[in-house]
Amino acid sequence: MNATRLITLEDAPVLAELLRVNRDFLAPWEPIRGEDYSTVDGQRTDIAAALERHEQGTALPHVIVEDSGRVVGRITLNGIVRGPFQSCSVGYWLGAADNGRGVATAAVRDIMRVAFEEMGLHRVEAGTLLRNVRSQRVLERNGFVRFGVAPTYLKIAGEWQDHALYQVLSPA
Repeated sequence: MNATRLITLEDAPVLAELLRVNRDFLAPWEPIRGEDYSTVDGQRTDIAAALERHEQGTALPHVIVEDSGRVVGRITLNGIVRGPFQSCSVGYWLGAADNGRGVATAAVRDIMRVAFEEMGLHRVEAGTLLRNVRSQRVLERNGFVRFGVAPTYLKIAGEWQDHALYQVLSPA
């Protein structure tokens, strides 16, 4: 069974609720966003923008689903570049209740299958905060290899923070 599926506008209410319930849990790992981001309307706006990037071929926005089909987070291939690069980055988040159960590992495995087998990409990159050991383990379990550190890479939790950079290459 797939651990991810393409996001739809109908996912907005459940994602808004997940973000509301997990606000404190996600805060150390996410950019600071406006209050409207975690509302149903805010999620509809965000999903519509993600689906527009999908139509343009630069993103693949999915939700993470557990075995019952319940939505438990998001995973997205971002910055898809074709031509000689054939590469993208992956980002994901999961609610606290589903953390530590292998759900993120399965979701990353599933999105890698899509990236390599369905989209024909050559490389997927990911970055994590240096202290985000759990996310690093998810990547490593999926064959990602750490290849460097990017100083002040992203503004997370209101501060420019260093990130460990990982990549995995298509087995083809």
